Amino acid sequence: MMFAALNVKERMEHYKIAGLSLALIQDGKINGTEQYGLKEADTEDRVNENTSFHSCSISKFMTAILVLKLVEQGYLDLDEEINAKLTSWKLKASEQIKGKTVTLRDLLSHQSGIIDPEGSFSEWKENDEVPTILDILKGSTTYCRGPIKVECEPKSEFHYSDAGFCIIQQLIEDTLKKSFKESLFQPLQMNKSFIDITGLENISSGHNKNGELISRKYPFYPYPAACGIWTTPSDLAILVLELMNALEGTSQLGISIKNAKELVSPQGNVNWTGLGVFLDSFDKDVEISSLGWGIGFQCMLVAYPSLKKGAVIMTNTDLGVHQMKGLIGEIYSSFFG
Repeated sequence: MMFAALNVKERMEHYKIAGLSLALIQDGKINGTEQYGLKEADTEDRVNENTSFHSCSISKFMTAILVLKLVEQGYLDLDEEINAKLTSWKLKASEQIKGKTVTLRDLLSHQSGIIDPEGSFSEWKENDEVPTILDILKGSTTYCRGPIKVECEPKSEFHYSDAGFCIIQQLIEDTLKKSFKESLFQPLQMNKSFIDITGLENISSGHNKNGELISRKYPFYPYPAACGIWTTPSDLAILVLELMNALEGTSQLGISIKNAKELVSPQGNVNWTGLGVFLDSFDKDVEISSLGWGIGFQCMLVAYPSLKKGAVIMTNTDLGVHQMKGLIGEIYSSFFG
């Protein structure tokens, strides 16, 4: 066990967490992976290194890395108006702010002026028709209760936005003329990550705060770029290492130092958001983080690029409290404290 001061199994019982998987980064490499507990409560099916968990909003970190790769390849530009390359749909603005432009940078940093309609971006309900991203953006389904448009001046305010990442997904598909799934996993070398988990066996089921199986044990969110990707801690750790390497000019994905620095630098008028990640500063070290929180699952990705240290922690239980107030926070403190 890597946490001498923390009995993970005992703390999992305390919090009623069914299963947990993690990967730790030290000295710029994966220092180890550990797995605990069950893929599904009341079974003997144990979590292993290749068990996929729902990453929820950590999907946004993966999307941001893909965007940087596409920027390097010349397909996209962080500061170009997004409507210049959107062909199947165009972003419109409210009457009072017509003429203001929105860029990829604005979308990635949640400062586009888009405010998600209340009650939108829930999990898919079985027997519903699966909405397309265009359906979502047009506001023609119950999963997004109004057409997406710019509500306030871009770069003026922070509004956490799943809609913004749906636009990024549509932009990527319009530009590359292929599905988001085709664009994502192979270029980023993520071999244990999925959007469609139909037929897969090594998948973790979701549980509530009492450790009970949720009604739809494999929740599906039809907005993969925003919150719909299933993956493993080791796959995510590979991306964290790729970012660390890019910051030193040794990216295998071809991401430049300049663009890697953009991801971990404050954007717009907010000093705690980068591109697809959140930022915190401790002395001279910058911490980047991404939190995943959805029905039945909680997870956290955190890294100190300058220290070459990081962790990805994924659980198949929603405790109903912020990650830092549960076992994920305890593991974080044990490793980084």
